[in-house]
Amino acid sequence: MSHSEQDTFSRRCFAKRLGVVGTAIGIGSTTAAAADRDAPPVDASGKIIPGFEVNEPGAASGPWEPVSDRKIRVGIAGFGLCQFGAQFGFQEHPNVSVTAVTDLIPERRAALSKACRCEKTFESCEQMLDDDTIEAVFIATDAPSHAQLAIRALDRGKHVASAVPAVFGSLEDAERLSEAVQKTGRKYMMFETSCFHHDLYTWRQQYLAGKFGKLVYSEGEYYHYFGKPIGGYNPRTRAVDLNGWRKGLPPQWYPTHATAYYIGVTGERFTEVSALGMPSVVPHLQANNNDYRNPFGTEVALLRTSEAGMSRMAVSWDMPAAAGEQGRIYGQQKPATPAIDRPPLPPGMNAGPHGGSHGHLTTDFIDAILRDRKPLVDVVAALNMTVAGIVAHQSAVKNGEPLKIPQYAS
Repeated sequence: MSHSEQDTFSRRCFAKRLGVVGTAIGIGSTTAAAADRDAPPVDASGKIIPGFEVNEPGAASGPWEPVSDRKIRVGIAGFGLCQFGAQFGFQEHPNVSVTAVTDLIPERRAALSKACRCEKTFESCEQMLDDDTIEAVFIATDAPSHAQLAIRALDRGKHVASAVPAVFGSLEDAERLSEAVQKTGRKYMMFETSCFHHDLYTWRQQYLAGKFGKLVYSEGEYYHYFGKPIGGYNPRTRAVDLNGWRKGLPPQWYPTHATAYYIGVTGERFTEVSALGMPSVVPHLQANNNDYRNPFGTEVALLRTSEAGMSRMAVSWDMPAAAGEQGRIYGQQKPATPAIDRPPLPPGMNAGPHGGSHGHLTTDFIDAILRDRKPLVDVVAALNMTVAGIVAHQSAVKNGEPLKIPQYAS
């Protein structure tokens, strides 16, 4: 697949400009006292981070049935502001042994070690990936490092779970990640939280049962207000400061909480996009104040789907009255079946924040390894959710010019 003309904002260019290295970890600051998974993470102003307001208990749709007594040896990378390394409950899963953790910042590394009840630590993710006793890794690092660390882990023979997005502004990295999964045969799963929201999970089951017919129209939104600098890991300084990787981030480079409301329901693809952006009114997000030279605080994409339907996907950092991950779908038929319960979780595992998705994502990933099956958000779904946003940003920079989207299929 040729994409050299489209890859205007490639991650390689970004990495060269910022001096990104693969060991970059997380956002914000944390201490060992913040390692309690039941205490929601807060931003620099002390407010609960959107998505973490509710920590749901385990699903009650029936008893969880183990498929194996094997414990998979998992390494975890990253414990930033969102404390993602410990937020998904790997340390609680009966088929997991968290055998190593890592974060570049010593205080965070100690906090992650405590939260996961794991004494073995590494100073960098690269060092941890060289440990041949580790079978699988969860990459909860800064977004610019996700793809290169995932590829390195796959090449080391490890299964990979990654926080979103799968790749960061680079169609080239998308190709490399796809090729690494195919070459190694290891499991790859992107932990897209929207996919286990109550509504999306129900709609997926109904869609797969033919209850919607083809989808005519779908919408997805991810709104997260960045009116004040939240601080974060800065790949340029390799430290936590007010110029972290989120500052001025092109909104559609972080699209998956929205695009999951089509891809996560249908397993289909976006084929073409026209997008527009609105310049940010927040001073620290404006183009002359961010390393991306990105002018937009909001980007809205109109996409054609592989079913010949349409989707509107919006991402914004600029709206103080809006927050959350949400969407709607409309098909050629109207389903009459009631809401469908999500699968049961192992004893001791919470469903967690972000719509009760965390525990379900971890359980699906571990089950995929144990059963040798495709995980829910495999590399195909992950890239189809992610690359559409990359191309959408390119379209917005070109004032809405329609652009074709690279296609990934099983």
